[in-house]
Amino acid sequence: MPEPASPSSQKGRGASGNESGRFERERREAFDDGWGTADEPPARLDTTYTRDRAKTILARNDSPDIPFDRSINPYRGCEHGCIYCFARPTHAYLGLSPGLDFESRIFVKEDAPELLRAELARPSYTVRTIALGSNTDPYQPAERKFGLTRRILDVLLELRHPVSIVTKSALVARDIDLLAEMAQLRLASVAISLTTLDRKLARAMEPRAATPQRRLDTMRLLANAGIPVCVLASPMIPALNDSELDAILDAASAHGAQAAGTILLRLPLELGPLFEDWLNRHFPDRAKHVLSLIRQARGGKIYVAEWGTRMTGTGPYADLLRLRFEKACRRLGLNQRRSAFELDKTQFRKPAKVVDQLNLL
Repeated sequence: MPEPASPSSQKGRGASGNESGRFERERREAFDDGWGTADEPPARLDTTYTRDRAKTILARNDSPDIPFDRSINPYRGCEHGCIYCFARPTHAYLGLSPGLDFESRIFVKEDAPELLRAELARPSYTVRTIALGSNTDPYQPAERKFGLTRRILDVLLELRHPVSIVTKSALVARDIDLLAEMAQLRLASVAISLTTLDRKLARAMEPRAATPQRRLDTMRLLANAGIPVCVLASPMIPALNDSELDAILDAASAHGAQAAGTILLRLPLELGPLFEDWLNRHFPDRAKHVLSLIRQARGGKIYVAEWGTRMTGTGPYADLLRLRFEKACRRLGLNQRRSAFELDKTQFRKPAKVVDQLNLL
């Protein structure tokens, strides 16, 4: 893998700019005023945390190509700064940029555990597996400060509610005590996102996420504790990390993964220009080729949001990637024990409903 270039941008950040979101009336663009300020290194960008006064914590979806209908995201925005993150455009709903704002302005749902307990207590609630971290990482750096994910797991364990976790952080190992107990009850599984085995490429794509080796080590720790582990070799980016698909699956299997998944790079809304800018800064020698292959797999466009194909793409390149993935999974025995990931919904204990005032005697 050729080494990425060393562009002048914010150290430790994925995006290079803070262009306006799609709902803003005015657009912000970097501009050289002729006084040499464009040549100066950018001022340090610190992460800020803001309380998110959410009224609910369970997000619902009815998408036919997503294997869950409810999820929890304790944080909005993600400091990992993954340039390919499909959640970036959601920051536009806050009047913020999907660029640097997304990875530096984090909104914290401090009441998440209490909101969860209240929602699970509703008479109409029916139990299904909750996906924890479907949009932004529940174990991103903010979790060390706020501990919301662990508190959510405390509630789910107490109420015997099934949960599946998606993360690329080694911090999930902190909660092995809770997850191992839940796994014994068939109430928990963990998917680790592993995009590349190349440490330099990972640092360029995912500047504040755990290194590839730490993610593999985390898989081993989880698997040794009896927790079902899935590897997500995602996203696959044409002519950038797609050559590593087999090696990623080999390494994950050797470290205890029992299942695997993969998704072709998705570039919805503002993410397309952000990724193209990153690609031209880090890999100018191959940017046109990468974008050409992406369009070949997306019907000539940078992205097509059709159910059923938005995760996989179409055409010869997408078909070849799918066949490679399926062949590697058969060779390694991945996805052969799906029962380990079929979590138990029968143990759920509905919590007592919280009342606002004492009953009259």
